[in-house]
Amino acid sequence: MNPFHLAFPVKDLEETLTFYTEILGCTTGRTSDHWIDFNMWGHQVVAHLSPDEARESSKNAVDGHGVPVRHFGVILEIDEWEILAEKVKSAGIQFVIEPYIRFKGESGEQATMFFLDPSGNALEFKAFGDKNQIFAK
Repeated sequence: MNPFHLAFPVKDLEETLTFYTEILGCTTGRTSDHWIDFNMWGHQVVAHLSPDEARESSKNAVDGHGVPVRHFGVILEIDEWEILAEKVKSAGIQFVIEPYIRFKGESGEQATMFFLDPSGNALEFKAFGDKNQIFAK
């Protein structure tokens, strides 16, 4: 699978650097006074300083929860997902949607959790017991 590239706005580069490296475990690539490249599980995500654009997203109902419309994240192995969930909890980060199993017993069953970075960008991390369910209808 080819890595993807995503750029997103942030309010403050220092707090973004701390969050993405210490909480998510990302490493950094190139940086400037206006952006930071992060290696997020092999994908290039770039935080661009743009305080006016950095804000929380509106939400849509999915499986009884308000899911932030604008969000990104990574599909992890279930053990990685569980470790990250505990790390986020231990860091005192408030979840938008607490870790749980979505669509339990249905097509597309998945472990999921949502939380915000310091700039209000919503992140979703999920895991599938059966990766063939990623695109299940």
